[in-house]
Order: sequence, then structure tokens, then C-alpha cells
Amino acid sequence: MASVLSCNDLAKTYAEGKLKVEVLRGIDLDIKQAERVAIVGSSGSGKSTLLHILGGLAKPTRGSVTLQQLDFATLSEKKRGDLRNRELGFVYQFHHLLPEFTAQENVAMPLLIRREPHSSAMRTAAELLDRAGLHHRRLHKPGELSGGERQRAAVARALVTKPACVLADEPTGNLDKRTAESVYEIMLELNREFETSLVIVTHDQSLAARMDRQLTIEDGLLVQ
Repeated sequence: MASVLSCNDLAKTYAEGKLKVEVLRGIDLDIKQAERVAIVGSSGSGKSTLLHILGGLAKPTRGSVTLQQLDFATLSEKKRGDLRNRELGFVYQFHHLLPEFTAQENVAMPLLIRREPHSSAMRTAAELLDRAGLHHRRLHKPGELSGGERQRAAVARALVTKPACVLADEPTGNLDKRTAESVYEIMLELNREFETSLVIVTHDQSLAARMDRQLTIEDGLLVQ
């Protein structure tokens, strides 16, 4: 099966004055279609840094990232943004929903950004919210939703374009166990239906155990 997302010899070093901090030291990773991968590790180990680089949101000091056979380094900023919008979805610990828009408008946003007709974008968003158990909350703004509802809306937004891969950074880190379970379930269900790959950074061992692979970052390297 072809790779959806991969990186080769990925390294990242931060300079703090004269001090250089090597966070990633040469990571190789290959994500296949519909594969579910958990990345775990201690706080400050570089998990989020790796996810940001894989998503094209940060540049590595060394190495390459390839998404759907396209190397980020060879693309202009615009083409990199277009590729991200088309092929990637993002879920963060905090939902990052826009407070002035309804849940439905927030979920539709990636489709509207790519200039899909408003009516079809809103219809698709409503369908995803229905799948996430939020049909009755679709016209509510984020401030009117519970933490779990906001996070399920964020998952729906990440998957509304049916991307090749979703990158999730502690997607249930601020939720209680029961609410986190409902968010897991919608992520896994849509992963199966859309064959979207999942790469999830998490401290939650129960979620990590449900993935196809668990990888640990230790001393800037990935260990299976």
C-alpha cells in the first residue's frame, strides 16, 4: 500500500542564544492509508514538534516530509497550504473553533476556504455533525457547547474534507474519561469509513492501545 505521509532523517534543532537544543535527531516514519499510529513520550520529548513538521506547519533543520508523494520542501508556500487543506486534517487539545461562528459554520470552514459553494459546504458539514452526534447542536456557537461537544465538532471539521491523514495533538487531553471515549469513537469510526490515516500524539495509554502501531519518542528518535 502506498505511503500517505512519510518523513526521512527528520531533525529539528532550536537555538537558545549560544545553546543549541536538538529535539529530533533523525526520524524515519511511513504512514499508510487508513493506518492508525500513536506517538507517545515524556513531556518535552518532541512529540508536538514532530507533528507540526509532519503537517507542514514548521520546517525541519534536516530531512524531508512527503505528503501524497509530494515533498513539502519543493513546494511554494501557497502550494504547501493548498496541499495541507486538501490532504490533511488537524485536531488539537483545545478545539480552536471560531467563537463567532456556529458549529456548522466552523465545520464547513475548510470547504469554504477551498471555495466550495456555500450550500454544499453547509450540507456536508451538517452530515458530519450528524455523524458526530451533534445534529441538534449544529446552530450553536462554541461557547454554548460542552467541552466534549466542542472537541467532537473539531474532529468533524478535521474530517470534513475527507483528508488522506488527520494529525491529532492530545485530542482528549482536557476531557474526562467518559467524554474522551466519545471523541475516540467518532475518530475511529470516521477513520474506518473514510480510510483516513490517523497520527495521534497522546499521553492516554487506552487510546494508544487502540492504534495499529505505538511509537515512542526517546532522545529525539522514534522507537517501535
